[in-house]
Amino acid sequence: MRPFTFNPGPRLLAGADQAASVAELLPEGPCLLVTDADLLRLGLVDAYRDAIGGTRALTIFDSVEADPSKETLLEAVEAGRACDAASVVAVGGGSPMDVAKLAAYLLGSGDNLDEIWGVGVAKGRRLPLALVPTTAGTGSEATPISVITCEGGVKLAVNSAPLIADWAVLDATLTLGLPAHVTAATGIDAIVHAVEAYTSARLKNPLSDALAREALRLLNGSLLTVIEQPQDLEARSAMLLGAHLAGLAFSNAPVAGVHALAYPLGGLHHLPHGLTNALMLRHVLAHNLEAARDHYAQLAEILVPDCAGQGSQARAALLIERLDQLARSSGLALRLRDHGVAFDEAPTLAREAMKQTRLLVNNPCEISESDAQRLYEAAW
Repeated sequence: MRPFTFNPGPRLLAGADQAASVAELLPEGPCLLVTDADLLRLGLVDAYRDAIGGTRALTIFDSVEADPSKETLLEAVEAGRACDAASVVAVGGGSPMDVAKLAAYLLGSGDNLDEIWGVGVAKGRRLPLALVPTTAGTGSEATPISVITCEGGVKLAVNSAPLIADWAVLDATLTLGLPAHVTAATGIDAIVHAVEAYTSARLKNPLSDALAREALRLLNGSLLTVIEQPQDLEARSAMLLGAHLAGLAFSNAPVAGVHALAYPLGGLHHLPHGLTNALMLRHVLAHNLEAARDHYAQLAEILVPDCAGQGSQARAALLIERLDQLARSSGLALRLRDHGVAFDEAPTLAREAMKQTRLLVNNPCEISESDAQRLYEAAW
């Protein structure tokens, strides 16, 4: 067996009505609950607010925006310091969870944020942390990664084991009210996690491969169902589990070119992360086709089982077609022009994408700046 390492992620609590269990697991002392204003208004945070707040002092920080900024993160840390937080809980999508992970770490370790960007740099201790996703896509509850938008729209990440939560809750009832476009974008995000983990040029390992394959099977089988039948709890549960498994996969075998080219679109145009992945998915996979042909061919059999008798090139091409079709059928508009991105922005976007070195190094083949510009132009 080729040597590899694998981190199994947080302890998992699956099923409805887990708020009381989370409250019991947390240590005594004040708690910082991180969320966003919309979730608070919709009542999705109520059970956790009531259960946790019923036994300890609770401070709610609900100022998290999409693609959270460095300023927002530091405000959350200050809120935690002001209440002398002994633990942190996040209820929300990837943005609140990313803020909560880094806030818990900075509160517990006392480290300087600007000194811990990158992979494996943060080595301190964080506060006890529980993450409760309300979308089925980011898998952030499973990962040691927090992505923050910094000056100039540049996305920086802390990727280090201390950010892995103590507990993650998978409660599909919290995803039942998601609008179709959010369900679609986050679902495609999870699919990209699975595909890029399976084809990662670095740290690929058999456990991540198995998780990525099962994640792709669950997500492919349920995405269109939850869009067409949003109250289908079984399909919602499959989406949430698939997103979590994909999160475990890519936290050990990291994502690559699709994410690298998606990040500038989010940073400069504030487009949702899952949507930006969908916008670049077909084009980056086509660029990778020959380098990743065998792996793409293997994944194609999960999406289209009767293609098993075809050659690897045909199956790999079929994977790209099937994923593109899935994204379109989910209702997403898949041209950059549909989202206010101008054609002549391609050189700027390409330069920004080149800053994502931690992601580009994982791609099955090189993506140069000229390649990136060509891919943005193709996506326009």
